[in-house]
Amino acid sequence: MRPETPLRLAVVGVGTIARSVHLPLIARHPDLALVAVSDLDADRAAAVGRDYGARAGTLPALLAADDVDAVLVTTPGNHAALAGDALRAGKHVLAEKPLALTVADALAVGALADERGLVLQVGSMKAYDAAVAVVRAALAEIGELRLVEVGVRHPVDPPQLQHLRLAPPAPLPAAAAAAARAGDWADAERVHAAVGDLPPAWHRLYRSVLCGSVLHEVSLLRALGTGLPAAFDHAALVGWSGEGPPVLTATGPLPSGARLQLSWAWLPQYPEYEETVRLVGTAGAVELRLAPPYVLDARSEVEVVIRGDGSGPVRRRAVLGRDGAFQRQLEAFAASVRTGAPVLMDAAGAAADVACLQQLLVALAAGHDLVPGGEAAAAAVTV
Repeated sequence: MRPETPLRLAVVGVGTIARSVHLPLIARHPDLALVAVSDLDADRAAAVGRDYGARAGTLPALLAADDVDAVLVTTPGNHAALAGDALRAGKHVLAEKPLALTVADALAVGALADERGLVLQVGSMKAYDAAVAVVRAALAEIGELRLVEVGVRHPVDPPQLQHLRLAPPAPLPAAAAAAARAGDWADAERVHAAVGDLPPAWHRLYRSVLCGSVLHEVSLLRALGTGLPAAFDHAALVGWSGEGPPVLTATGPLPSGARLQLSWAWLPQYPEYEETVRLVGTAGAVELRLAPPYVLDARSEVEVVIRGDGSGPVRRRAVLGRDGAFQRQLEAFAASVRTGAPVLMDAAGAAADVACLQQLLVALAAGHDLVPGGEAAAAAVTV
């Protein structure tokens, strides 16, 4: 592609995340052009297309179009199959997380991208936050890393979305509803391949909570350079009866020898989404308070605390620009397509994330006298 030519994008799936973040960012970026959209709800796709000056059509038509350089996949659930279809059609792909629900599927779609010479980037946007580079630089100041604390307080979605004034989704037409059910069944089969024959509540826990949300924290740890636990030596579900998301806690050793302490708490009445990562070393600490989702241009915050020269602790707060994580993610994707820049969040990393989450499920299930099967039980899985 010529550097002066906008990257021509098609968006598959125009639900909440696409309408709240991706589409507005594409529309305002001079180096990106939205040319087509597709959705199981054809009426919604048509309305979005009118709003953004793009055509709406079927997925096969979108993938066959000569004026589409790349596809942004923002449908719910597992994205390996859609990403594979787009790659086989010769399109570069930016796929929202999770890329896949199994290690094998993530590696397979990554191999397909390599074979076709195409870019495949995974939408783990927190890894692209400008704060990540600030935190990594600060790690040199805090001494030997001993402890990494990750905490998420997760309320229900509607209060987080009120400012967007999105129209509520209409019931799907019969054909679209059948296609959605088929997708759910396909996802269920991949969940079984990942964790084996567990009660349905545990399949939902793996698919929706671990691969749907905790995955963000796992990929962020990789971006921060801490690595991931190969196993967890403690994990617990607090007050969970199998209904709804839980409060979960877990600890495990990181490759450096530091300890990870993870807490992910579903708190329906909590006032707003909060996420913090605190990295504690022998000579100080750095704390990352991440920007809330669904808010364009919201900035994360970084505070570094180190020992002063006999005058007590020194606290330093970073001032970050207004280019948010989602914007930086899109720009990184365009750079990889245009210039061959390395992909930060790739399929191999997605496979490592899934392997880590499977071991988290193993540790959680042990407290309930359950033993996951599938990939989670295969100690030989290497990523």
